[in-house]
Amino acid sequence: MSVYQPRTEAEAAEMVAAAAQRRERLRLVGGGTRAGIGRPAQDEATLSARSLTGITLYEPAELVIRALAGTPLAEVEARLAAGRQMLPFEPMDHRPLLGSSGEPTIGAVAAGNISGPRRIMAGAARDSLIGVRFVNGRGEVVKSGGRVMKNVTGLDLVKLMAGSWGTLGFLTEVTFKVLPVPERAATLVFPGLDDARAVEALSLALGSPFEITGAAHWPAGIDGGEARSFLRIEGFSASIDYRLGELRRLLRRFGTPAVIEGEEAASLWASVRDATPFAASAGEGVVWRISTAPTRGPLVTAAIARERAAAWFYDWGGGLIWLRTSPESDAGAAALRAAVAQVGGHATLVRAPEAVRAAVPVFEPLAEPLMRLTAGIKAAHDPAGLFNPGRMYPGV
Repeated sequence: MSVYQPRTEAEAAEMVAAAAQRRERLRLVGGGTRAGIGRPAQDEATLSARSLTGITLYEPAELVIRALAGTPLAEVEARLAAGRQMLPFEPMDHRPLLGSSGEPTIGAVAAGNISGPRRIMAGAARDSLIGVRFVNGRGEVVKSGGRVMKNVTGLDLVKLMAGSWGTLGFLTEVTFKVLPVPERAATLVFPGLDDARAVEALSLALGSPFEITGAAHWPAGIDGGEARSFLRIEGFSASIDYRLGELRRLLRRFGTPAVIEGEEAASLWASVRDATPFAASAGEGVVWRISTAPTRGPLVTAAIARERAAAWFYDWGGGLIWLRTSPESDAGAAALRAAVAQVGGHATLVRAPEAVRAAVPVFEPLAEPLMRLTAGIKAAHDPAGLFNPGRMYPGV
């Protein structure tokens, strides 16, 4: 299989135009760390952003950073950390969960709309993405957005590209707004709550004025210990002291929480972010990512647990469920999705053997009107169907 690795945007456009002439289907990759997400590739060559590297703009005073799509995420985060700034959406590192190697890239973060625990306060990757450059399926370079939030350029291709998983275009450059690193972070840890009580506590905190930036729950046994519920707050030290006291009073009926800070807390939230309890090294099983209304999280897991053995934990106050279960059949996946839909939500199959991903819909199946709209958008950007064919849905 051929591997194309352009060093410039112009080279990428030439390569795509040539592939379009040959009707050569392309697998688009960054660092390759998320290659196991989605349906198995139906391609004939690889187009890699690995050589499109470098931070092209960083203006700390303007809270904006721009980088070529193949730039390692670690390089971007290190540059921001030197200026006491950060990507606010806390992007997940899929390597522990998928057992993959390589370096996550900033372009892949945008393409997958990759977000972590802070999404409940700061939004997803797409909410911080303010500019993109990409090559469409005709070999044309497209620019959308810019360096400021009030950049009005008609159709919002920036948001369209976020979460498209490389099916609409080959990203060459991305621009993100950033935020200052908080002076201090503290995490309240409530022991021993069952799922329903935990989500009640998390919801009460999230509905308060105390600016929660992380809200997660690990049921008993998820890390080999008792159930624990986590609430994170960030900001100036004096504000942290005040909010800790207020949250203790607000949540006193849920018990007396411990408070952790520093490396212990950072390690905990990295584990929540990266779904480390279900890491590939921790055992077999497929892993689902389920989105629902936070208060319905325990109802979703209860419905699934009636049908099969499973383990799970919650992020986003109960609105995001990471669930590990046995390998899926098509009928089993349909039953799981039916259980989720009955309560309200949708499910994505994040980790499974290739044979399972080929047989089972990986992303939530779309209703026919939405499928027609999705196919139309794909045809407008990639008329020959070159980019990551079938990765999200058959024929798209």
